Amino acid sequence: MDIFLTGGSGFVGQHLITRSVADGHTVWALARSPEAAQRVEQAGATPVLGDLADLRGPDHHSGDTPAGTPRPAPAWLAVLDRCEAVIHSAARMEFWGPDAGFERDNHWPTVSLFTAAASAGVKRFVLISAAAVSTDRRGKPAVVAEATPTGRPIIAYGRVKLATERALADIATPGMTLITLRPPFIWGRGMTTLRDAATMAAAGRFAWIDNGRHIMDLVHVDNLATATAAALSRGYDRRAYYITDGAPMPIRDFFTPVLKAMGADVSRARSVPLAVASPVSRILDRAWRLLRRPAPPPLYNWLVAIMGRDRSYDITKARADLGYQPSVTFAAGLDDLRTFAR
Repeated sequence: MDIFLTGGSGFVGQHLITRSVADGHTVWALARSPEAAQRVEQAGATPVLGDLADLRGPDHHSGDTPAGTPRPAPAWLAVLDRCEAVIHSAARMEFWGPDAGFERDNHWPTVSLFTAAASAGVKRFVLISAAAVSTDRRGKPAVVAEATPTGRPIIAYGRVKLATERALADIATPGMTLITLRPPFIWGRGMTTLRDAATMAAAGRFAWIDNGRHIMDLVHVDNLATATAAALSRGYDRRAYYITDGAPMPIRDFFTPVLKAMGADVSRARSVPLAVASPVSRILDRAWRLLRRPAPPPLYNWLVAIMGRDRSYDITKARADLGYQPSVTFAAGLDDLRTFAR
């Protein structure tokens, strides 16, 4: 089938293109620069020059255009007329910042793309959301399923992702199926976040909480690509699915070998008790927000939620409805990282 994909020049998008092309699909990938166009073309897709910023809401105009004036539809949306499916993986992903920025950059472009796809007769819309929609301040439940109340996500990225999921689910699109995938920590070759963590560790700025004993869940990027491929033909309309490697593990057991593969030794990194980290993070988080700092403090609520609490995700529904079976094990993914880092 013909697929329109966003985020194709990024870490996840590159793997989605590779998998889709290997499955025999034709991929049209949005690219906002010549450099992005080159990357998606090298991955096997046909670049479509354009920018999701063209789809921001009517109150986000710049220049002399009055606020509230509807934007004209960008020319690149015409590619939807030839596509049977959309995979929307593009998103501004940061763990710090106000909701308004994520609404502008993530929410409104997604809603606009979704309605445009429905109008163009697209049959399937696969939204790559995030498990962050259910990362709130609760320590329990430790295992989250789709029916688990999400609470209020602790960061703007997660709150806006959840609001977007709900907004799309409320838009009637007869003839177009919406499948939402919720991956947690995505890892694998080419991930910039891992490189950044390795750089921090090498500079002595890495620390555990409770010696890294808490359980985390994750998904290898190729397993996410497998789930996305399945969502092109399986799954129920308006249903969200958590997608993981199916093998939650202590945080220390993940980061120690992964960062070592990237040249950073964290085996002897210092540790901070959760009883200390939690109140300190709340104070710093609030202070940085009041001061409107553009970057997060050294310790903030998101880090404590991820590093200091057990959290894993039930993928029973993904297995049943999508036929999803994670095939890349932690050992295989780690070997791939080691090979790539050489």
